[in-house]
Amino acid sequence: MQLEMAEFPVTRITLGNGLRYHSGTLEVDQEELTALVMRDERIQDARLAVVAPGEKIRITGIRDVIEPRVKVEGKGQVFPGVLGPVAPVGDGRTHRLSGMAVLLTAEYEGTIRAGLGVQRSAILDMWGPGAEASRFSSLVNLVLILRLTGGLSEIEAHTVMQQAGCEVAKRLAEATIGLKPKRVESYYLGKEKPKLPRVALIQGCLTDNHHSHSGVSYYGLSIRESLATLIHPNELLDGAITINTTRGIAYHPTTWDWQNHPIVLSLYREHRRQLNFAGIILERIRFQTHQGKEVIAQNTAQLASTLGVDGALVAWLGSGNAFVDVMLTVQACERRGIKTVLVTYEYGGKEGIDSPLLYYVSEANAVVSTGSRDRWLDLTAPDKVVGPYEEIQILSYPGAPKAAANGPLSFDARDMIIGGVDNWGGQGWTCRAY
Repeated sequence: MQLEMAEFPVTRITLGNGLRYHSGTLEVDQEELTALVMRDERIQDARLAVVAPGEKIRITGIRDVIEPRVKVEGKGQVFPGVLGPVAPVGDGRTHRLSGMAVLLTAEYEGTIRAGLGVQRSAILDMWGPGAEASRFSSLVNLVLILRLTGGLSEIEAHTVMQQAGCEVAKRLAEATIGLKPKRVESYYLGKEKPKLPRVALIQGCLTDNHHSHSGVSYYGLSIRESLATLIHPNELLDGAITINTTRGIAYHPTTWDWQNHPIVLSLYREHRRQLNFAGIILERIRFQTHQGKEVIAQNTAQLASTLGVDGALVAWLGSGNAFVDVMLTVQACERRGIKTVLVTYEYGGKEGIDSPLLYYVSEANAVVSTGSRDRWLDLTAPDKVVGPYEEIQILSYPGAPKAAANGPLSFDARDMIIGGVDNWGGQGWTCRAY
């Protein structure tokens, strides 16, 4: 399976009457794109806006971030199982618009009123401290603003929002068809190089079996009570992994993050140089019982052992007791002779002096921190608010107080900043000892 990723960098987006790409400028047809998503009668209204790095703009109601991509050669289509029938992806040629993203925002209140399934959305500042906290502030963003009809179930609302965002992303990338790319990267595992260690990525996927959508989907199918699953890394690049759009939270990676998974790209860069990249193991985490956590840890380690890997990078997403599953997986791998490196964000409290992790095992002796989730963040007032909400509900419980989106905001954690938590080490961090 060989995939060529053709890159078309975007430095400027304009709203016009046609869809064109030329020398870094993407011209977008507003009427065409809004009509495209408004075909779904469950969408009452759709609007577009462009935001650029450095502008004093705050975006509200963010559900997902998507990099525009389209397949021009090979089987299937991008976002399989979401935009079209399930067909294997990861080979041929795919075009990507780098340097930009579609910010999917939506006004949706949800039907679940308490617990982990309560709908949530995130914000993004394009300037100041909020911009420094998120990788997405450095992109030129096309904001898709939706208003959904009332009374939609969680799974129905998710389906509407996800299809709209993916359709717009795919349509934008179609502007590059027939054009010469800036550069082309080839992704191919092929024959391994002898004497190099075999390394896999074990990717924990937070799930919630109480609701219709589990949080992470593979070819549009929610991951729930599944055991460990081996997938090809190229599938990520073509959008085979998507997320729950009713839960826009910093520690839930976006579709953009899956498309540009930094650990996957780093393993590819080192493939046949310092290691042999053996593939990705998707591991469902957050089992409700300790037995379930033990079973998934042993099952994942056994699959890694069957693959014959010498080492594994263990990453995850989410929070809470799902971390127990992750640590038990590290332990199970190490006891089978598979060397592991855990990649995780820290807690630590707003002053950074609390316990950084929720659970420990002695076998976790190689850990890479990707930064803190808990640090205090003060945001100044924007010049303009873009998005479906003029007020922000900082806490997720019913009846929680709201703050004006056009005013200053204070957070005791990064949860509401899209991209505010670096799950997989895609950003640069420095550690200082005092």
